[in-house]
Amino acid sequence: MDEIEILIVEDEVKIAKALKRGISENGYKVELAFDGAIGKRMALAYRYNLIILDVNLPIINGFDLCRMIRKFDQTVPIIMLTALNATEDKLDGFDAGVDDYICKPFELKELLARIKALLKRTVNSQVFTDNILTVADLEMNLTSKEVKRAGTIISLTAKEFMLLEYFIRNKNRVVSRADIAEKVWGIDFDTQTNVIDVFVNYLRNKIDKNFPTRLIHTQFGMGYILKENRN
Repeated sequence: MDEIEILIVEDEVKIAKALKRGISENGYKVELAFDGAIGKRMALAYRYNLIILDVNLPIINGFDLCRMIRKFDQTVPIIMLTALNATEDKLDGFDAGVDDYICKPFELKELLARIKALLKRTVNSQVFTDNILTVADLEMNLTSKEVKRAGTIISLTAKEFMLLEYFIRNKNRVVSRADIAEKVWGIDFDTQTNVIDVFVNYLRNKIDKNFPTRLIHTQFGMGYILKENRN
């Protein structure tokens, strides 16, 4: 099996070195960057299997760095580490393209579980032979990461892309918020947050709002379903 390589961008040297030691002891190769500029240079110069970002980085903050990485690579899993735990901060992170969000302080075993889940999902996503998914007039190219509806290109963030892919792969089936949290975010569903509903609305505004037929429907009390019509 090829060695899994992880980049950690964290300006607190003691924390960064402790993370490197703990993660390396679990079989991963880890490299460190201590500010956003160095992190950007390393992330764009080499294809890591996973990237871990702090938010409050010198020179380039974690949100901006994530956006820069996403312009270069839409698929690399990114975990954000931060002391900011408000829903708005998490939404900013997911909007920037973060795959998972873990708040300080945290236990190493929790971070390792998140890493394992994201890497597993990334590997699993590579085994599909169908590179183009379709429903009605919506087309999703998994190779080019391009989404079109009725021939119109639709720009999605990395998280919106993952959410839409999950909906399409489960078309005509009701998926609960807990299902979405587990499969798209890789986390246990938090009943105190509306992050999932917010992202479903983001997606609806992009793929449904300006088209005559709605694809994403709410099943009240159960979740959401993607289908061509209500019948």
